[in-house]
Amino acid sequence: MSNNPVIQVLTWYWPAVLAVAFVSYLVKNRFNRGLNKYPGPFLASLTDWWRFWDVYKRRPEVTHIQLHAKHGNVVRLGPNDLSFADPKALKTIYGLNKGFTKSGFYPVQMTVSKGHRLPSLFTSLSEEFHAQLRRCVNSAFSMSTLIQYEPFVDSTSELFLSQTEKLYADTGAVCDFSRWLQFYAFDVIGDITYSKRHGFLAENKDIDGIVHSISKLLDYVAPIGQIPFLDLLFKKNPLYLLASTYGLVDSTFAVARFAQVRIRERFPHMAPGSILPTNISKESMATSPPDLLSKFIQAKIDRPEFMTDSLVMTMAVSMAFAGSETTASSLSAVFYYLLKNPRCMQKLLNELDSRAREGYFRDNDKGLVTWSESQGLPYLDACIKEAFRLHPAAGLPLERVVPPQGAEIAGTFVKGGTIVGCSAWVIHRRKEIFGEDVDVFRPERWLVGQGREGVLDDKERNAEEKRIKEMSSVMLHFGMGSRTCIGKNISLLEIYKLVPAVLRRFEVNLEHPDLEWKLHNAWFVRQLNFHTTFTRRELVKPIS
Repeated sequence: MSNNPVIQVLTWYWPAVLAVAFVSYLVKNRFNRGLNKYPGPFLASLTDWWRFWDVYKRRPEVTHIQLHAKHGNVVRLGPNDLSFADPKALKTIYGLNKGFTKSGFYPVQMTVSKGHRLPSLFTSLSEEFHAQLRRCVNSAFSMSTLIQYEPFVDSTSELFLSQTEKLYADTGAVCDFSRWLQFYAFDVIGDITYSKRHGFLAENKDIDGIVHSISKLLDYVAPIGQIPFLDLLFKKNPLYLLASTYGLVDSTFAVARFAQVRIRERFPHMAPGSILPTNISKESMATSPPDLLSKFIQAKIDRPEFMTDSLVMTMAVSMAFAGSETTASSLSAVFYYLLKNPRCMQKLLNELDSRAREGYFRDNDKGLVTWSESQGLPYLDACIKEAFRLHPAAGLPLERVVPPQGAEIAGTFVKGGTIVGCSAWVIHRRKEIFGEDVDVFRPERWLVGQGREGVLDDKERNAEEKRIKEMSSVMLHFGMGSRTCIGKNISLLEIYKLVPAVLRRFEVNLEHPDLEWKLHNAWFVRQLNFHTTFTRRELVKPIS
């Protein structure tokens, strides 16, 4: 035995030494950066395992709403984590050039292909990288470009309507509506990205198990993202990734394999092991379809020093990953709240039918609605916004790291390095912004003068418009600031076109009207047990 007295003490009293070290660690966490002055669960101030467990139970948004109701605008969710409920915090945390960066939660969601991470617009922590990549592809997602994607959406919507009639309306079969809408979202984004639907709707099945694999991946990243170090032990283990680069194991995420297969279907003569063909030029791209893949490749041609083959792949993967989950969740929310509120459903049907009788819709055969037409349906717009408010797709705070010098957030100074964020589920239920009935689906809150008697004078109208503008300014369903979801416009295109088309063609009913759906918060809040039936509805046509 060593004669060193320190070694002897450690040998004799190691349980006590470990206990002291553990308690010291907990005390350090408790008083970290002076965050002990903020209220919250006591265990949350000691360890991030409290957050891990809360997220693992799949309803953290309920916890966050309850904690802010109990403790106020600032709640401590971890040793180094604060959640803000004050809408005034939004511009500071997510505003342009404020110096806040994304937290370690986001790289956990980074997909892996052949042992290499694929940093994307969503998962990268580097603001410089994000800015460069966004500049390369931004035009592909602009509102002015939507017109190029509308035929893709129309084609898939037409298939969705015909398959809904064949599989459900004609047979009386019960539809798992959330899953069916996810199949739609996947086929749309496939068409928009690769000019080819994946076959989810045509075959009515999960092609290549991709829906299941993305669900499992989100189930993983939500809790693991609360303690990002764990990801280095599991899916991003350096030894595992190194073995994958040499082909000893396959660490490629299913969503990345899915994108690789789709690209190879588009370019079947690529060399083995390559990501893209080597002979792509501006001339060869001139006749390519006006889809996202073409635009990503064009960005590579325009900026080859930055836009690599891997980044083209990354963008394609991002489309499959985020382009389906959020849209499907939002579509489900719109239909569910309409079905749960027959008054609102009838009011929307009246709007659609009256416009149809006026000859407003160009398509009086299949029931399709153009983007331009959807923008002239104010109650539809209000219903969709209200669904976004009550059921934002992201179910966790959008985390950011306070810059080193610290920052004042909604009147509270927070030290640099602290993780801060706002949850859309909390912000969207602020009574001083949205009214006392924040838990009620009431689309009229988005319309000037709805629910008020008499004609509004100019002062009242201005006040109403200001109120609605304030509501819009704090909506977080697509994020905020420079990191706003780049696919926002594509998602809106799908939602605003499909909802009225379905309601023009079918009467939709809940299988069990008295039952509630089940929510599953795995970062994006999925809906389960949302079962419906469909009955063919006579298409209302113009009065001649």
